Amino acid sequence: MNHTVLAFDETVRQRSSVRAFLPTPLSDAQIRAVLQDAQYSPSNCNTQPWHVHVVSGETKTRLGKLMTANDLAGVQTPDFSFSYEDFHGEYFDRAHEQARIYYEALGIARDDKICRKEAYLRNYQFFNAPHAAFLFMPSFGDNIRVASDIGMYAQSFLLSLTARGFAGIPQTLLGFHADMIRKELGVSSDYRLLFGISFGYADTTAPSAQVRMPRIPVEQSVVMHG
Repeated sequence: MNHTVLAFDETVRQRSSVRAFLPTPLSDAQIRAVLQDAQYSPSNCNTQPWHVHVVSGETKTRLGKLMTANDLAGVQTPDFSFSYEDFHGEYFDRAHEQARIYYEALGIARDDKICRKEAYLRNYQFFNAPHAAFLFMPSFGDNIRVASDIGMYAQSFLLSLTARGFAGIPQTLLGFHADMIRKELGVSSDYRLLFGISFGYADTTAPSAQVRMPRIPVEQSVVMHG
């Protein structure tokens, strides 16, 4: 078991969205340690609304095949909307730059639709990660506050992975097949699926492992008063 835990400043800077994993599984104790860290996340009125289903082995493989089949058939049932067309201005520019950097790292040309589709479908293979966590939430009001609580939980989860020498990636796409995921995992329709996190040990030899997405200066997103 990995007993080395990074300091916070190292952890938050080393965390990245890893898109290539080794097949080596984490132990039950290692996964539980990460889950225990994430359990201390803040939430509105201490509601702690996260409902997390961790999948591994045959269950994970089956879900990946079912999501791939759905996607290829043009079937998606997300509980929450998502479209790149909703981005605008500088936000669209950052999303476009992220895609450019990633595909260039993979050596995939912009007009190579076949290879881009193959790279896209690797989301459903969890980028070879041995585990994935599906983050469900109850529905309260317009769901904004609940979703923000899930986001804080996810960040705690991801930082704990990094601090303990593991890696993860939050994947919006894993939330695009909510009906099927609920059915396969026996989750009540009272819970909505926001997204999933693939996790395990990073494959540091993969081309995508060399990718570090840029961050804008603090001055571009923060205004100091007083």
